[in-house]
Amino acid sequence: MRFLAVIITGLALVAPAAHAFSLLNKIGMTKADYFVAQQAYAGWWIVGLFLPLAFFANIGNAIALRADRTALMLSIAAAGMIVLNLVIFMIFTQPANAATENWTVQPDNWESLRRQWEYSHAVNAGITFLAFCCATLASIR
Repeated sequence: MRFLAVIITGLALVAPAAHAFSLLNKIGMTKADYFVAQQAYAGWWIVGLFLPLAFFANIGNAIALRADRTALMLSIAAAGMIVLNLVIFMIFTQPANAATENWTVQPDNWESLRRQWEYSHAVNAGITFLAFCCATLASIR
């Protein structure tokens, strides 16, 4: 269970980290360039499936490590951060995806939607990194 919690949480980190690392290159793009660049993410919804898997892996880790209070709390913290990631996605990222029909429609407020989309991914990268750290620390105790 320890191995799975670390590996699956690490896999859940890959997509938000990729978005965060590309933010500085993309945030200043022209409208035309940005909408072309966003097409690179077509089909990336599949990597989002790692988030619920990471939640369950960390809950399983918490159960497996319940005799060690610190490991238990770290595993619960990791699971909680995965939930926070999903909440941020639903409140900020998904509405931008919906308003742009996954960046195939160019509304007048595209720049504010871009900021919302980019920065929500950056925040989620940080949150998921912390979840990965908690899962790792819990698993190596």
